[in-house]
Amino acid sequence: MPEMLLLLIPGLPLLALVLMVLDRLFGWSKRGDSERFTARLLQAAGGLSLLLVLWADVQYVLAGSRHVVVGSWLHSAMYSVNISFMLDALSLSMATLVGVITLLVTRFSVAYLHREAGFQRFFMVMALFTAAMQLIALSGSALLAFVGWELAGVSSYLLIAYNWQSRTAATNATRAFVTNRIGDAGFLLGIFMAFVLFGTTEWNVMLVTQTDTSSLFIGVVALGFLTAALVKSAQFPFSAWITRALEGPTPSSTVFYGSLMVHAGIFLLLRIHPLLEQAPALQWLLLVLGILTVLYGWLGGMVQTDIKTSLMFATLAQTGLMLVAISFGWYTLVLVHLLLHAVWRAYQFLHSPSFALHTQWQPAPAAPVWLGRQRWLHNAALQRFWLDPLADWLLAKPTLALSQEAQVFDGQILDKLSGAPGPHSSIETLADMQALQQGRLRVESSIGVGSGVFGKLMQWVAEHLEWFENRLLLQQDGGKAKTSLDTLGRYVDKVERLLTQPRYLVLLIMATLVVIFRG
Repeated sequence: MPEMLLLLIPGLPLLALVLMVLDRLFGWSKRGDSERFTARLLQAAGGLSLLLVLWADVQYVLAGSRHVVVGSWLHSAMYSVNISFMLDALSLSMATLVGVITLLVTRFSVAYLHREAGFQRFFMVMALFTAAMQLIALSGSALLAFVGWELAGVSSYLLIAYNWQSRTAATNATRAFVTNRIGDAGFLLGIFMAFVLFGTTEWNVMLVTQTDTSSLFIGVVALGFLTAALVKSAQFPFSAWITRALEGPTPSSTVFYGSLMVHAGIFLLLRIHPLLEQAPALQWLLLVLGILTVLYGWLGGMVQTDIKTSLMFATLAQTGLMLVAISFGWYTLVLVHLLLHAVWRAYQFLHSPSFALHTQWQPAPAAPVWLGRQRWLHNAALQRFWLDPLADWLLAKPTLALSQEAQVFDGQILDKLSGAPGPHSSIETLADMQALQQGRLRVESSIGVGSGVFGKLMQWVAEHLEWFENRLLLQQDGGKAKTSLDTLGRYVDKVERLLTQPRYLVLLIMATLVVIFRG
């Protein structure tokens, strides 16, 4: 069935990911060829996926929009979830954009990340991200789109923390991860309310004008998806995390925050625009937040000295303009703006390392004169309107505090209830080491002190096993076990030398023949 080929659009990058993981585990490619295998595999998967998208484009031109159900995913009582795809101008435009840009960035990354320690890891995450974005673009239901939404978020987190040894990279990845959980909560709210009101999350059912449903409930559904879109596209006031997310390699910054994932929120708003039209208050909210995002990106970009950060602020200003246009109902204009801006911004991000190299000895451009005269505004732009510390105070620090409290609870409560080992000391003195080697010291502290019935029992078993090990192996010159094994080894060597002599070898052969003939 031709519709089954639609599964291969996100499926081929996922298959490439599986093969790359297996290659890393079993070493299929020879040493030195692993980069070539990884790069060619993902490029082939991306190329075939793009061809299938182009095939779907042709089908759309010939047959028009379609909602294709490939199979059933879940069926429970009155609720059912299908694996379905929406083939219309919006989804296919986005899918084509994703296919083209990910393929170009993959090819660019082959040379850019050559001989990097995390080369294969980068391409694995790129494969996951490509599949995720295709799911977001083509999914026929909100639930299937949420799967792609989460996979894209995981990919983003992994590539922000690409240089995981760096504390800055790990911290920025955590900031992005925590902030995006707010958007995920909104998406889940939209899915839950869609099940309650419509009994399904299929777009072709949800987006039909509902005459018998309260506009308040429709507004709650739309608000959930709106929150997810605002966070994913880093619209005001959720803008702080995205400039910190540029910690990853330039190719990942290109596809995530320059051209594709930053537009995923705008794409979602275009998808749910029939719901927004039934909730006028949300359209006014979009207008206000869009204007604030434009001002934030415009003013923040004027005082930046780093090329990638400047491009990121410019991207925020453009997505803010898209938000304003959506509030006015100019959906076709927004789609064209999205496509053109994504292509242009991808080119600029990929070109930014070369630009930075040629301008590294030149002074950074100064802020406009009129902005410099407004000292309070200039200072606010330099501080990025204090959104970063506000986000840390509201999101990052509470999350860190919660993790610390959970660790304390685990150590003080759960460990004692389960009888897990407590803190232990180490052997510090030379006399203790000598006593341990002679078998006179039983180091209970290395085992730990158990509590509770099971804890005491496990402590007793562990102490006796340790004593047995100390007596056999940790004494002077290896202990009794080593002495016995050495003696046995010497006898085996003697037997082996005798068997290698011709007379004993002939005797062994004759004895073997006698046993065979008697049998």
